[in-house]
Amino acid sequence: MEYRITQYDLEQGALEIQYIEEYFGEFPRKKTAVEIIRRLKGRAHLILLATAPLPDDPGSIVPVSFKVAHEIKIPETEPKLIDLMHRLQGFVQFDGRRVLYTWIGGTRRDWRGQGFFRALTEQQEHWAMAQGFDEIVVKTKNRFYEMRGTLDHLRFEVVKYERNASDNAESKVYLSKKLLPETIHTHRSARTVVEVKD
Repeated sequence: MEYRITQYDLEQGALEIQYIEEYFGEFPRKKTAVEIIRRLKGRAHLILLATAPLPDDPGSIVPVSFKVAHEIKIPETEPKLIDLMHRLQGFVQFDGRRVLYTWIGGTRRDWRGQGFFRALTEQQEHWAMAQGFDEIVVKTKNRFYEMRGTLDHLRFEVVKYERNASDNAESKVYLSKKLLPETIHTHRSARTVVEVKD
């Protein structure tokens, strides 16, 4: 299977992500285009969207999976990212290195298990290496078993686990992958990537 992936510039990409997040019931609070632009403006970032034909209407192409990542800057000014760096102190080295943070992403329920998230992650790694990044960091929750399984297959390592005292399913899991020259050789998905400029 060949995956169709679109790489968006900031403005158009933010609108696309706001649109597709409406299809995700498990996200308690959806990101708005304004929030996405505010977070990504002025820093290296990547907005990827995978599309696929509807099973009962192959002529209709719909967005099925997305991934948004951005650089963590030194010194960092975004309060949530300052907190993230503080939590990962001693687990991820930020000083003197370029670290890419996978901020938001997911696959629509009906299309899960078909390799879309893997294809987006592999494309993200390809882009990150070309941009000179050293490592990718992602944060998820213990209850997102499918995502954790995919990240495990993609050789992301758990670097920190923050247990939620009242509900272990809500515990936070921090994962990391160092980008090495051989990373690209582990990629398996065939991808066609189109860039859309604002």
